[in-house]
Amino acid sequence: MTDAQETAADTALRTTGGGPPDDDVPANGLPIPLLEPREGIPPVVETEDALAEVIAAFAAGTGPVAVDAERASGYRYGQRAYLVQLRREGAGTALIDPVGCPDLSGLGEALSGTEWILHAATQDLPCLRDIGMLPTSLFDTELAGRLAGFPRVGLGAMVESVLGYALEKGHSAVDWSTRPLPEPWLRYAALDVELLVDLRDALEKELDRQGKLEWAHQEFDAIASAPPAPPRKDPWRRTSGMHKVRRRRQMAVVRELWTARDKVAQRRDVSPGKVLSDAAIVEAALAVPVNVAALTTLPGFGNRMGRRQLEQWQAAVDRARALPESELPQPGAQVAGPPPPRAWADKDPIAAARLAAARTAVSALAEELNLPQENLITPDTVRRVCWEPPSPADADGVAAALAGHGARPWQVGLVTPLLVEALTATSA
Repeated sequence: MTDAQETAADTALRTTGGGPPDDDVPANGLPIPLLEPREGIPPVVETEDALAEVIAAFAAGTGPVAVDAERASGYRYGQRAYLVQLRREGAGTALIDPVGCPDLSGLGEALSGTEWILHAATQDLPCLRDIGMLPTSLFDTELAGRLAGFPRVGLGAMVESVLGYALEKGHSAVDWSTRPLPEPWLRYAALDVELLVDLRDALEKELDRQGKLEWAHQEFDAIASAPPAPPRKDPWRRTSGMHKVRRRRQMAVVRELWTARDKVAQRRDVSPGKVLSDAAIVEAALAVPVNVAALTTLPGFGNRMGRRQLEQWQAAVDRARALPESELPQPGAQVAGPPPPRAWADKDPIAAARLAAARTAVSALAEELNLPQENLITPDTVRRVCWEPPSPADADGVAAALAGHGARPWQVGLVTPLLVEALTATSA
């Protein structure tokens, strides 16, 4: 048993936050700093031969495997992994460079059938999938913390409150595409998986104590079996500050500039925000400049930008200016689903009353169960059922509607009676 496991075994978990009992921490009441991995910092795996050794070691290991990935968000184009960390009993810790070893499908196959432990799994699974790694089963320590009622569910906060250790927090937002990776960064990366198995074991016991372990298993299974997210339609509409852009011609400017910027960012492999800021795109859309001289006066297009770049952005604006009315983008009206809740009172007062009743009931139950409301049932699911209730709005109909919107069995069982009451009471 490791030191952390002993701490977890001796510590009475406190879902209201805070640290472990006083006898498990230094006299000053602070958590124990975790400064070095147990076996030191492992060498970075950058070759196929070294990867083969890691695959063999982890295939021979026992128990679940802790997995993490580091990206270069804000620095590079896309969300690819630039470091993958793993830890398993009998294999120790491995740090793998996906640049040198871009295909990790062999490792994924070696771990097939093994439970993967991740923190905030939905953040890492897409980049892991891209390099051939996908779990058949998983345990998400962040989601487990939410279900167990912890108020702070970041990895550092969870390790402190559950295990009594303090992780270093200084390198989470660095440029992980840097080569070679500095030793302090590698130490940080190794420590991120150092205690995941211990944390998983402690949280499993706490969820079982609260009667929520089966709920967690259903949530984990849903994440592991979820298909890749489809590409976003009209991603340019998510430009920050888009709410200021009202006219269709201005929307066309945003679309053209966003598309031009994305091509440049992809070609240069840099974050789009480093090519041209969202704020600059919106400024150009609001002004619709007629030439480079006018563009130069706008925030984000100042003297530091070269003439060639300015001409590139003005060409995008000119394309938008030249579009016929029939090719201008339409306002971003919702294609499917209910309207924004603020519009319900005018569009359908009875539906608004249903939603108010349902929200009140769901909120009260979530508080009683000590878990976030959105984990009990997603707000979008509640809106959809209240906007278009099943007919009849009885237990079977509501349960089928909830399941049709992706609710898990545990959620259906808890929420169905609440929605049936809300739907029938407001329709009377």
